[in-house]
Amino acid sequence: MAAVLTTNIIKKFAEVPAVDGISLSVADGEFMVLLGPSGCGKTTFLRIICGLEQQTAGDILIDGTVVNDLPPRARGVAMMFQSYGLYPHYTVRKNIAFPLRTQRVPGAQINVKVAWASELLGIGHLLDRRPRQLSGGERQRVALARALVREPTVLLLDEPLSNLDAKLRASARNEIKQFQQRVGTTTIYVTHDQVEAMGMGDRIAVIDHGQIRQVGTPAAIYDDPADRFVATFVGTPPMNLVKWNGGHLGFRPENFLPKEMVEDSAVTDFSFRVDRAEYLGSERIVYGSLEGLESVTEITAKLPPAHVAFESIRPGEYHPYVVRNGALRYFDKDGKRASRH
Repeated sequence: MAAVLTTNIIKKFAEVPAVDGISLSVADGEFMVLLGPSGCGKTTFLRIICGLEQQTAGDILIDGTVVNDLPPRARGVAMMFQSYGLYPHYTVRKNIAFPLRTQRVPGAQINVKVAWASELLGIGHLLDRRPRQLSGGERQRVALARALVREPTVLLLDEPLSNLDAKLRASARNEIKQFQQRVGTTTIYVTHDQVEAMGMGDRIAVIDHGQIRQVGTPAAIYDDPADRFVATFVGTPPMNLVKWNGGHLGFRPENFLPKEMVEDSAVTDFSFRVDRAEYLGSERIVYGSLEGLESVTEITAKLPPAHVAFESIRPGEYHPYVVRNGALRYFDKDGKRASRH
């Protein structure tokens, strides 16, 4: 295992920066998630750490050693790609063993390591099958076993669950996180899915246009977003933003509640015009606008399932809603700084 440190990493393609000055410290044994929209530079950054892309500027340190000029195989890292990259004509056993064979590891040692990795991931009974005979989840575990068989100090995962259906993704998230906790390998995980990021990461680095917008625990990213991008990218529905005193006032939909539900006196009052409402089983989402304020985005409220007034909500009606002052966040007019209101 090893810590990873990058300082001012820049990568340009035809003078256009895909990665624009990323400095990030990942602790030994940490599960770090790189979260951002498609095309934001997170995969390019991961490939730079691995050595598959050469940075234009900046340094990469793994376990305290600068690895800028080292080839991928000499960096002690393993990368698992979105497509898994399994060889269709190889058995599972040969797929897992492939990186060891390219390093000319003795056959007896290869057998021991393949058995170890396949047992660790519960795929020992699949060793003689070929990829086409496997489910999506099984192929994912084979690809992970192939990455781990080299016993890397750092594991890099690039959108590893994107090819799985929603139900399988949920179980795969749990499997990967439990596995990482068990073996303690330093892991950097790329995704555009905020549910994966919030559910798996010890910390999250939110990236946009090649730059880190915020690094923090899932709770810190959600509760105290550093800027408007983070506020609206993380959370479903996203944080509400309204123009307020020359800047923007933000509050999460679950903190925007009918006044009769809140006993606190330290609240900010709003007149909420309901446009439509959705019943989603475990939650009720109400969409609308605020009287007397120009909102940046559509205003949403997420009501608890037991809210008795939900059935009586009618489009076009105004209702008194409040937000506890402690749940308000204030962003300046440029959206670059945030603080508790």
